[in-house]
Amino acid sequence: MKLKKQWFETFFQGPAVEFWTNAMTPAITLADVDFLEKTFDVKLGARLLDVPCGNGRHSIELARRGYRVTGIDLSDEFLAAARAALEADWRFGDMRALSSDGSLESAAFDGAFCFGNSFGYLDHEGVGAFLSSIADALKPGAKLVIETGVAAESILPTLVARRWHRFGDLFIVSENRYDAAASRLDIDYTFIRDGTVETRPAASYVFTVAEIGRMLEDAGFEAPALNGGLAGEPYQLGSPRLIITAKRR
Repeated sequence: MKLKKQWFETFFQGPAVEFWTNAMTPAITLADVDFLEKTFDVKLGARLLDVPCGNGRHSIELARRGYRVTGIDLSDEFLAAARAALEADWRFGDMRALSSDGSLESAAFDGAFCFGNSFGYLDHEGVGAFLSSIADALKPGAKLVIETGVAAESILPTLVARRWHRFGDLFIVSENRYDAAASRLDIDYTFIRDGTVETRPAASYVFTVAEIGRMLEDAGFEAPALNGGLAGEPYQLGSPRLIITAKRR
């Protein structure tokens, strides 16, 4: 598959990396990893795959608990931070082309996860390629866990046009526009510090929960379990996040 140039290939550098790193606190990471560990329910030493891994916050904690981790990401800055924090199997790669570029071994992993809204970066074709690659990399019966805040039933009922964030002297404003014809949320992030202003475009494709379920089944997974949070609560209209757990057939 010939890959189109996408915004996320160059977005995660400089202030964007700083923003995402500060937004994900240690408490958030620990809660996520507690959920992942319980959901995977595999023995210590099992191989777990994190795509895309960002700065490796989940994989680092999983490695500290005794699991073997592989993290893949397109951001050199994120990967540098991961490597500085822990010596592990960190790999540069595009989540849309994991099979074609040889990033993954077949049937090698006991579990895989995609957290942090990254699933929404992909269009329908990209999702299909990603899920097929993950299915091939997982052992039969192994689980894939996906977390996203941009499922249609989550994001559309509560969509706001503008949000502000601040971390120290860095200010960030995100401006949202929903393209109904493309089922895509277009976002302009503006980073402001010491009089310097930089705006970067981003986008997330918005799929219904049913669409995601069908794509998972087409890729070789059983019908997924749907949760609206880490406590295992059922997913419903307006849940701020969707957590999907699907088992490899």
